[in-house]
Amino acid sequence: MAAPEPDPGRAPGTGSTPHTTADTDDAPGSAQDSAPGPEPLTVPSMSAGPDFVLRPWEMSDLPLIREASLDPYIPLITTIPAPYSEAAAEAFVRRQWERAATGAGYPFAIVRSRDRRPVGAIGLWLRELPEGRASLGYWLTGLARGQGVARAALRTVTGWALRDLGVPRLQLYIEPWNTASARIAEDIGFRREGLLRGWQQVGDERRDMAVYALLNSDGPVDGRAVTAR
Repeated sequence: MAAPEPDPGRAPGTGSTPHTTADTDDAPGSAQDSAPGPEPLTVPSMSAGPDFVLRPWEMSDLPLIREASLDPYIPLITTIPAPYSEAAAEAFVRRQWERAATGAGYPFAIVRSRDRRPVGAIGLWLRELPEGRASLGYWLTGLARGQGVARAALRTVTGWALRDLGVPRLQLYIEPWNTASARIAEDIGFRREGLLRGWQQVGDERRDMAVYALLNSDGPVDGRAVTAR
């Protein structure tokens, strides 16, 4: 799993925050005061190979949130509610909708094609897009791991972001022990650029994160995202 961006409404340091610097406010009366905000985004549905589909979050995804809430790691790096409650799960889904509505990014549920069962999540977050950067994060429930789900989803969103959206630079933050996620990132073309010491709060401790990056100029990504009709 690669560390996702924080959900709106969660305080820095309590969620999965690969980059937690606070936004700065311009002085009242400056030109920035009257500047329009980001445009709302439409989250597309995309095929991630023959076995998986990426689509916007739905209220029907509450069973996925319940399953993720029981994982020992996912609630530490995301705002998946633990312990689970239906109200908190519904609020989680609404936050994903809000992220798209406010232009913060594209949150996707990862869904298995054969039975339409959601098995995880992946997001493309655009907070630093004015500086030419965007970040990716994903998680999978236990039964979905080791089946190529993460690779298919990450390859699809990466190719779409670089090719269709024209993002200059994509970044992933991965804990050094997570060799499976590191291998997936490198297989797709991401390069490890360094270690960020004490970068992120995970549970009750600060942990190191390895940063991986892929540039639009690095060449084509293997595979191609296909917008579902």
